[in-house]
Amino acid sequence: MTASHPLITIGLTCYNAEDTIGRAIDGALAQDYPNFEIVVVDDGSQDRSIDVIKEKKMMSDRVRLVLHEQNKGFPSALNSIIENSSGEFIAIFDDDDESHPDRIKTQYQTISDYEAKTGIVLVACYASLIKKYPNNYVVDFQAIGSRPHQPVGEDIVKYHLYLDRDPDVFYGGGTPSCSLMARKSTFEKVGSYDVSLKRSEDCDFAVRLGLAGGHVIGTKEYVMTQHASAGIDKKPHIARDSELAFVKKYKYILDRYERYEYAQAWIYVRYYHFSGQKFKAAFQVFKMVWKYPVLTAKRFLKAAPRRLLHEWKMKRNGGQKI
Repeated sequence: MTASHPLITIGLTCYNAEDTIGRAIDGALAQDYPNFEIVVVDDGSQDRSIDVIKEKKMMSDRVRLVLHEQNKGFPSALNSIIENSSGEFIAIFDDDDESHPDRIKTQYQTISDYEAKTGIVLVACYASLIKKYPNNYVVDFQAIGSRPHQPVGEDIVKYHLYLDRDPDVFYGGGTPSCSLMARKSTFEKVGSYDVSLKRSEDCDFAVRLGLAGGHVIGTKEYVMTQHASAGIDKKPHIARDSELAFVKKYKYILDRYERYEYAQAWIYVRYYHFSGQKFKAAFQVFKMVWKYPVLTAKRFLKAAPRRLLHEWKMKRNGGQKI
């Protein structure tokens, strides 16, 4: 490690990704930052993923493989990355995404500049990304915190818990784990990922960061390409159950604002919508308008038109809705 180039751990989780994990590792190996290691956690794959990882491992001594004998879930794999990391910083890569060569250098510089400017070290940095869909539809997601008025403390909590947001704060593409970099000390301060949350581990991490007074920033540069996929852990009922467990975990906060039932109701709107139960989704919205007229109208009118346009573009030419 040098003062100007501290060791960065690139953490890759893998589960049954034999067709894409090689590309993800290649993207990690191609980083133009001089001092990094790669920790790949295979979470009980049943395909040829491990063979592909071992082939890449033979190409570079930067690559280390950690094996879960059985599938434990994404949050558990993230915890294994942190436990097995040697870096001062940790960057999370996904097994089916492409990280551009300047990703970790850009995120490291973004964190360093912010720390020098503010004196704050409890910081999470997210990468702006390009998302590609099966029908070749491409959309840019500018990272949360990549514009002025970055989310700080309570801002992050309110964003994820269906509470009123500061309109001046930039939330961008949210807080996906696959685009995150932070100091290892930040991960340790926030605490282990909650293994009971299969799909909401990223929201939970961000909320706990906010409760600890952390700051969220993002890169202005688009430094990764995310490939939309429809894995088994992305099924609507799994997302529903995970999101319900997430808001239940923070019921004590939601109850202060009388928003717990409101949050649950929105989760069911999303579930009915994404599972193709359009009538139930519409009826759920109607019930919410009846019970929470102002809150529901504001949220629905702000989000629904943009979401419907996005889905139309995803499904053009036979594209698969994610």
